[in-house]
Amino acid sequence: MTGFSTRVENVSISGIREVFEAAGEDAINLGLGQPDFPTPEHASRAAIEAIESHETDPYTSNKGTEALREAIVGAYDRSIDPSDVIATAGGSEALHLALEAHVDAGQEVVFPDPGFVAYDALTNLAGGVPKPVALREDLTIDPAAVEDAITDDTAAFIVNSPGNPTGAVASEDDVREFARIADEHDVLCISDEVYEHIVFDGEHHSPMAYAETDNVVTIGACSKTYSMTGWRLGWVTGSHRRIERMLRVHQYVQACASAPAQYAAEAALSGPQDPVEEMVATFEDRRDLVVDGLEDAGLTVPTPAGAFYAMPEVPEGWCEEVLDRGVVVVPGGAFGEHGEGYARLSYATGTEELKEALEIIDDATRAVR
Repeated sequence: MTGFSTRVENVSISGIREVFEAAGEDAINLGLGQPDFPTPEHASRAAIEAIESHETDPYTSNKGTEALREAIVGAYDRSIDPSDVIATAGGSEALHLALEAHVDAGQEVVFPDPGFVAYDALTNLAGGVPKPVALREDLTIDPAAVEDAITDDTAAFIVNSPGNPTGAVASEDDVREFARIADEHDVLCISDEVYEHIVFDGEHHSPMAYAETDNVVTIGACSKTYSMTGWRLGWVTGSHRRIERMLRVHQYVQACASAPAQYAAEAALSGPQDPVEEMVATFEDRRDLVVDGLEDAGLTVPTPAGAFYAMPEVPEGWCEEVLDRGVVVVPGGAFGEHGEGYARLSYATGTEELKEALEIIDDATRAVR
């Protein structure tokens, strides 16, 4: 009798989806990691024109069109060869490729806890052993804790700045340390930089800029920066030998990223960046509104320096009380064991909705105390 693979049995449906399904149709959704802005018009128009001219009918190169890969390279402030980029079906596939190409059965993968839900799941699907590391009080990950977690069985460690679900941004000193750890321990650093352009305080830094070896690969995407979550267009960059191994996985599971999405992404990356700047400015205003509202309700919340999430500490029963009152939030435990006692709120929704939600949250907080 055919059963199910242990890899799949070790993975469960995301706790985020469970919350959505439990919410009413009229609930205010602060659980969704999706910008409430339209895709830039010039990006959508590029895809439409490519479809109408039949440029999107055939497969593209496995790595993606050369023009797209050149646009991706042009968006970075460091030297990358376009041949060392793979366009993927979103950042999620890029993470999948990095883990599948570098993790053998039984090898460990170190990642932040609380952290993006895919880190644990994709490690299991690669046959690896998840090794979550607790965050500091300010919800950043401590390089010393990462280094302490590395053993002879460690294949990779993941860093994510700005972070999901925390909104935390790693300092330059910490990022330099991640690069050093990758170099000195000869272990791969997978740098998830999907939110790199959504930074309010400080600057985004990548360990690839500081590493002296090729032990860093970076994950990027159009999803958050250009409000293109549904287009499913991301990428992975790394050294030639690492890209070639990841390509072996990509060519069989995906062949190539969606051609229309590639043309849209090329236009988004190489075209006017005004929509991004306007979106980030709006998110910063909303960040301030949400942090003030949560603190007024008596909750402790580190001020997120990037992305569009806040992660307050909450009393027992808080998430259920808020959900019952019609506001969707995600319990911190959905992001790992160390997320218990927290909740993730997304402010990628309208300002008026946020104000209404914060009033409800204030009432709910008083009710559970």
